[in-house]
Amino acid sequence: MKSVLVVEDNPLNRDLMVQLLEDRYCVITRGDGETGLRAMFELEPDVALLDLSLPDIDGLELARRVRQDDRVKDTPLIAVTAHAMPGDREAALAAGCSAYIPKPIDEDELFEILDNLVGI
Repeated sequence: MKSVLVVEDNPLNRDLMVQLLEDRYCVITRGDGETGLRAMFELEPDVALLDLSLPDIDGLELARRVRQDDRVKDTPLIAVTAHAMPGDREAALAAGCSAYIPKPIDEDELFEILDNLVGI
């Protein structure tokens, strides 16, 4: 089973992501950028879903750091965020995210992106 790291500081949003994904993926969660970054390096998940507004290290900086590390630089990163203003998608992609999904999450879009990036 493929693994998905969900880095989300809001417990309700984190639980929702687990409920959506747990039937298809092994879901790992972290509640802030620092522990999310450590999990990327230690666990090397198949894909990561990153909230952009995180305590300490935000999702954009987390993506930049992941892209600089040979162990995980090719891991697909999906920005999942309430930041849906003009330029936010571009900023996420420029930081190294492979895709961008605004909140509230469209489940069909999420699974389509996941299937395209890592399959089931």
